[in-house]
Amino acid sequence: MRIGMAVLRIVVGVFFIGHGLQKLAGWFGGHGLEGTAGFFESLGLRPARQQAVAAGLAETCGGALLTLGFLTPLGAAMITSSMTGAILTVHADKGPWVAEGGYEYNVVLAASMFAIAAEGPGALSVDEHLGTVRSGPLVALAELGAGAAAGAAAVAVARRVGRDGMDPDAEGGEQSI
Repeated sequence: MRIGMAVLRIVVGVFFIGHGLQKLAGWFGGHGLEGTAGFFESLGLRPARQQAVAAGLAETCGGALLTLGFLTPLGAAMITSSMTGAILTVHADKGPWVAEGGYEYNVVLAASMFAIAAEGPGALSVDEHLGTVRSGPLVALAELGAGAAAGAAAVAVARRVGRDGMDPDAEGGEQSI
């Protein structure tokens, strides 16, 4: 089973690096930072550019940590956070099935992160090499809780800023648009 976790971790990690780089750099057919920011703006997530950078970095860095098997629960939580944000902003109102634009795939990826955190990164991981593997049911619950809470909090703050017209970068900290 340990080699199975390594394969799962590496495959999902590599694809998340690519997914994040689609947002950040427009690689692999992505829309880049400006396109992603425009999409986030249309969702009412503000400041949209900062939200796009945060999502892209969570996916790219989380994917890199998973791929390496280094700080594996942290990488898994970053991916869970991104999937939580995607569910809350894009997929929740469309029901569960991906054929209808639903959240099925996002939940599968978050469940994969839970499994990796529970079972450990497997062979061929930096954590295994360093002897710093942290795994088990409590680690998995912590990963899931931290990732879901971070994703939900990021969405809530971004929606509030969008709804209230506050610009955290404006002089004085707030400004009505």
